[in-house]
Amino acid sequence: MSRTSHLRTAVVGTGHRAQSYTRDLAARPGHRVVALCDPSPTRMAFHNRLLTEAGEPPAATWEPERFTDLLATEGLDEVVVTTVDAAHAHYIVPALRAGCRVVTEKPMTVDADRCARILDTVRTTGNSLTVAFNYRFNPVHEKVRALLAGGAVGEVLSVHFEWLLDTRHGADYFRRWHREKRNSGGLMVHKASHHFDLVNWWLADRPEEVFGYGRLAFYGPEAGARHGLRRDYDHAHGAPAAADDPFALDLAADDTLRALYLEAEPDDGYHRDRNVFGGPVTIEDDMAVLVRYARGATMTYHLTAYSPWEGYRVMVNGSVGRLELEVEENRWQPPRAPLAAPPGDTAGGVRLTLRPLWKPPVDIPVTVEHEAHGGGDSRMLDALFGRHASPSTATERDGALALAVGLAANHCFETGRPVRVRDLVPGVE
Repeated sequence: MSRTSHLRTAVVGTGHRAQSYTRDLAARPGHRVVALCDPSPTRMAFHNRLLTEAGEPPAATWEPERFTDLLATEGLDEVVVTTVDAAHAHYIVPALRAGCRVVTEKPMTVDADRCARILDTVRTTGNSLTVAFNYRFNPVHEKVRALLAGGAVGEVLSVHFEWLLDTRHGADYFRRWHREKRNSGGLMVHKASHHFDLVNWWLADRPEEVFGYGRLAFYGPEAGARHGLRRDYDHAHGAPAAADDPFALDLAADDTLRALYLEAEPDDGYHRDRNVFGGPVTIEDDMAVLVRYARGATMTYHLTAYSPWEGYRVMVNGSVGRLELEVEENRWQPPRAPLAAPPGDTAGGVRLTLRPLWKPPVDIPVTVEHEAHGGGDSRMLDALFGRHASPSTATERDGALALAVGLAANHCFETGRPVRVRDLVPGVE
């Protein structure tokens, strides 16, 4: 129970993604951001400007090393974790022990040991942990779940999920901290956890066995040289070799990126605009995975991080028919487009088709939104911080099951052998 008329919230990690939480909480009368925690004073100052622009008082700023002092001092009700993925557990566990409700960005964490610590802490404290899987709140995805739950294809027998990241969005994971697996768990953990959770949720089932292959086929120094794409620079700002590189990011050209990252470089030395064909890169950019679920269904999943267009195709095969979803988020990608650019003329569309056995196919009407993960962000924030709970909200168990598929896939990439989920991440069943 809050000690005041509003819930007191700390936001830990004040990068680009954290903006949605800072802005949303500042606009909600029942919440107040009272503390920010980040290694960069510059980034925290940016978020405090967001708060004051919304008519809220600035939050106290804390260094990560003093997080336990923050918990003891600020009288918190909630902690929102939006840090580098590998640091999530470092904040989730003590915040739960301090009695706070915790909301963490996906993925919940990046390895089995930290996952076990989080699950054990939730069990022993009884406190609430929510994983922010915004894809669950996209109206198109909600429609798919309703159709499957209603028996539209009968018993689900198999799923195929193809995800394509384009050369704007996909390349961005190779410019930042995500390019090192120790930080992000790779795209199987950081990005594909969205999709693994979505399929777990759609099927109301849990993954049991995983096999896959993955490699760095396009980005990184070796592949870049092989394909004739490599340029000789470390990070783009001020580098002549980056001036005409279509894969380079111009931080100075975007007010938000300049304020959050370029101006913050003296704080912690972090470069947001690394060369995607430079080193080191320890994650994969092309991955193929096979998953078997507890009730017998299988999923084939493929992630490509260097596509000319962005979107995904999902095919669900069942005992009485087939459901097909195609989402074209960007039909093509112009060179050097700013990260914050709206889809505009490059925007695609959504098609959802039900193909029953022995009957003509049926096009299912859907609501299409191009901003903020298909409208999922605003609906998720309402569910997380509004007055009414949502059955779509993901728990620590959901976070662990999505993580488990990605971790198992990573293990397969290294060993070439299939993995039983319960052997790699015990306790998620």
